[in-house]
Amino acid sequence: MSRKAILTDGLNYLKTFTLLRLINALKIFVSYHVSKRLKKNYHSGYPVAISIEPTTSCNLRCPECPSGLRSFSRPIGMLEPELNKSIIDQLHKELTYITYYFQGEPYLNKDFLSMVGYATERNIYTATSSNGHYFNDKNCQKTVESGLSRLIISIDGTNQESYSKYRIGGDFKKVVEGTKKMVEWKRKLKSKTPFIIWQFIVFRHNENEVEEIKKMAKEIGVDHLTIKTAQIYNFESGSDLLPQNPKYSRYIKKGLSYKIKNGLLSHCWRMWHACVVTWDGKIVPCCFDKDGSYQLGGLDKKLFKSIWDGDEYNRFRRLILKSRSNIDICQNCSECTKIRG
Repeated sequence: MSRKAILTDGLNYLKTFTLLRLINALKIFVSYHVSKRLKKNYHSGYPVAISIEPTTSCNLRCPECPSGLRSFSRPIGMLEPELNKSIIDQLHKELTYITYYFQGEPYLNKDFLSMVGYATERNIYTATSSNGHYFNDKNCQKTVESGLSRLIISIDGTNQESYSKYRIGGDFKKVVEGTKKMVEWKRKLKSKTPFIIWQFIVFRHNENEVEEIKKMAKEIGVDHLTIKTAQIYNFESGSDLLPQNPKYSRYIKKGLSYKIKNGLLSHCWRMWHACVVTWDGKIVPCCFDKDGSYQLGGLDKKLFKSIWDGDEYNRFRRLILKSRSNIDICQNCSECTKIRG
């Protein structure tokens, strides 16, 4: 992988910080650490980063994903450009980073790249995650031209057989060829973006392919390879997807059941600096609330900042500080945890 590309990516993010954005980030940082130390909710500033969901629709049927399982209790739909514009217009003075992903496949939204372009015009770092099935020449060119800062491509195998065991309905060859096209269009347009990442989730059926995927990533010319542990929803009873090598698993067997390796701490950085906006404008605390069970407000009724500073959001922050272990969406969280062992 390219160290130069990693350095360039970091510099691209640093360039988004204006004086106002830096002051806002400092407010968030200080208020979070004061709250953590005193165990009392104190909050100042507005989000540094948010996730905006382009769609809940997906072309694949991955067995541990609500989009893949078609198991949402919340509505399925597409983010409208007007809502995207409204969010950015309300927050662009403070905001430095937008992840255009929550659930679903972003490229299914026909307006996705134009919405990325609007954020780029406001000097906001943009990222997305895709299964890589829509990387034709036109989309690759438009992706590079949109100014998208970071592109994560899921590729959980080194051949069709292992890939399709989790990415059900997926075409391994199409993802590889699509990645090559994206790398080529980046070169053609002499662009430093997007920073292209292959993401390899380790399961039992592909854990012996880690070294091979490293070689493939280098040959194809992606900027970085991320090896990621799998999130299993009903992990307590175990799963055939869990790798045998413990270093590739976020869970550990304790007696007859499995537990997450790390113990939860009663604070969470995300509640102070970030949030998720669903495709229909609902504000939820983080990406672990995939079904939108903890809606903290809706942009159809209120402005973002009134929700962020509102009673419901502050009540949830107090709950995090008091008893995070009792919040169900936190039980499978791999962040803000205490390392054991």
